[in-house]
Amino acid sequence: MMLVLSGALALGLLFPGATDVQAGPSARDIMAKVSLNRKLDGSEAVVKMTMYDAGGQARVRELTMATKLYDGGKTEKRIYRFLSPPDVKGTGILVFDYDNAADDVWVYLPALRKTRRIVSGQHSKSFMGSEFSYGDLNIPSLDDYTYTLVREEAAGGEACYVIDMVPKTPAVASSDGYSKKTYWVSKATHVVRKGLMYGPGGGVMKELTMGDVQLMDSGKGRYRAKRMEMVNKTNGRRSLFETTQVSFTPNTKDEYFTTRYLERP
Repeated sequence: MMLVLSGALALGLLFPGATDVQAGPSARDIMAKVSLNRKLDGSEAVVKMTMYDAGGQARVRELTMATKLYDGGKTEKRIYRFLSPPDVKGTGILVFDYDNAADDVWVYLPALRKTRRIVSGQHSKSFMGSEFSYGDLNIPSLDDYTYTLVREEAAGGEACYVIDMVPKTPAVASSDGYSKKTYWVSKATHVVRKGLMYGPGGGVMKELTMGDVQLMDSGKGRYRAKRMEMVNKTNGRRSLFETTQVSFTPNTKDEYFTTRYLERP
């Protein structure tokens, strides 16, 4: 659902062809636009989730997803329900993604007929066996990080801002599972096109690429990437999320975003 130089001369020497990032918007302002851009008044989608092991063998899962904004856009609620294969069919995940508070996440396991809550410190855990964590799929709280605009560089065929995000506290870093994240943010759409996630030791742990960007809400200029791939550099595994169907649905039903609906057969 995951990263300073002073003076234009030094910047030009280190990054030929780059512009003076000091003259542009602040790194925090750019990431605030990224967070806002991800929010749709409502949406419904079908997603194909393919997980590859280090040898390239694939496992495929299909799921539905619905989202809706609440509290004037300060909370995004999301629900995932797995359709296949049989061993995960009926599994559901409900997320309340808050702007400035720890997210709430509930997981329903049909085999146990039980819903369990994932506490905020567990958001670095794998999302259903994939290389994406729960935290990778959520919208991070802006105030939990410091931001540095380090350069401008193309990614995914687009001109991008390159931004370092560093957790402000050990608790945030522990929940994230990363010591730093670097994002390549499209200047045109404010969609992340590439990301590097660094482990506690400082080395690159995972690499994210995002593509097939689609304008979802023309009135507000909101975009969504329909293809996301996460490569784990430490174990050779990778996961691919492909949105096969998606619609902008501001009137998505409120009943979807309840634990009662999560537990429906």
